[in-house]
Amino acid sequence: MQAEIIAIGDEILIGQTIDTNSSFIAAQLNAQGIEVKQKRVVSDDRESILEALERVHPQSRLVFMTGGLGPTKDDITKQTLNEYFEGELLYRPEVFTHITALFKSLNRVPSALNKSQAYLPSVCTPIPNALGTASGMRFERKGVYYFSLPGVPYETERLVEKEIIPWINHTLQKGTVVHKTTLTQGVPESELAELLTEWENNLPEWLHLAYLPSAGMVKLRLSSYDQPPALAQKQIEEEFAKLPSILGDILFGEDANTLQEVIGWELGKRNMTVSTAESCTGGYIGHLITSVSGSSTYYMGSVVSYSNEAKRDLLGVNGQLIATHGAVSEEVVRAMAEGARQKLRTDFALATSGVAGPTGGTAQKPVGTVWIAIAGPDFVKARKFSFGRNRERNIRKSALMALDWLRKEVQKIK
Repeated sequence: MQAEIIAIGDEILIGQTIDTNSSFIAAQLNAQGIEVKQKRVVSDDRESILEALERVHPQSRLVFMTGGLGPTKDDITKQTLNEYFEGELLYRPEVFTHITALFKSLNRVPSALNKSQAYLPSVCTPIPNALGTASGMRFERKGVYYFSLPGVPYETERLVEKEIIPWINHTLQKGTVVHKTTLTQGVPESELAELLTEWENNLPEWLHLAYLPSAGMVKLRLSSYDQPPALAQKQIEEEFAKLPSILGDILFGEDANTLQEVIGWELGKRNMTVSTAESCTGGYIGHLITSVSGSSTYYMGSVVSYSNEAKRDLLGVNGQLIATHGAVSEEVVRAMAEGARQKLRTDFALATSGVAGPTGGTAQKPVGTVWIAIAGPDFVKARKFSFGRNRERNIRKSALMALDWLRKEVQKIK
């Protein structure tokens, strides 16, 4: 089965908003064995929306549209779809009842504009939006199903996961797909492919391997299409079972695991704690760790020591070390890690200091130079890394590298 996505919004076209909805929808459809053939981003105006609808690929059976369902005059998707599918706007009391209840939970009263969101095309099937005021809508024409969703990401995500995917699985016939993903950290895609050449060449021909890289991490996904699910699952498990002997501790989890979740499990099993001292990462490591529910049991806190004074006054780093070696140095980052471990009384501590960029680099310490240190119960270690020139990627790579190093050190403790 084929699908396509139409993202509606001038804010996406001018780069003001990143279109995460399309990526999420595509991932969810792919997991169901539904192939996304094309994606379009169009302006929030009648002509552009109508043109996109007219240009839907003839083999697409599912069309997802996001954006333009708000209560203001510039949100015209609903009116345009009503015109395209030749309906009329009808008041849906159950939709307004939901809007009223949602506002009441926020101690607010819906306005006339909010009430206008309860008027939906007569030719659509409403899709209840538990998290917002804009109802999703489903249309059908000549065997093609069109889904119109709000632009707010968390609303779209819930609608797709809880309402639309179950409806597709229940209503439409499709091939059987089985996916499983294993996660690697710290090795680039090209090096990973070299390590896996022989393993990949010997995969059964009905198993498909995909490399899914992101900053500092590569996911390996095996997929089986149109095979008996039990057989496919068994074969995928057998193939992934061969990877530890090939990749070792490069592997850290599977499917929806995150590095910070794995670290939480490992620390929790050992009743151990960690703290962080962050300079170039600016608290991002702490953010990742605390994104996991229950992290307060093993994460004691962070010192975001961006300035030299903070390194000295809050972490106890000797000012002479900074003067002699500079803030971005092995000596200073080691002192930061040990200072955090002592001040916050933890078993482990991570520290980062680097030149995130795009400014601030020198010939000796170019942009992308990052020192990471880890202090443990009886050791302090530091390593130098050279990342790129993109500030956001440097921060994320540094944080993931630090967390992965922590994972490996914690796992050594039996």
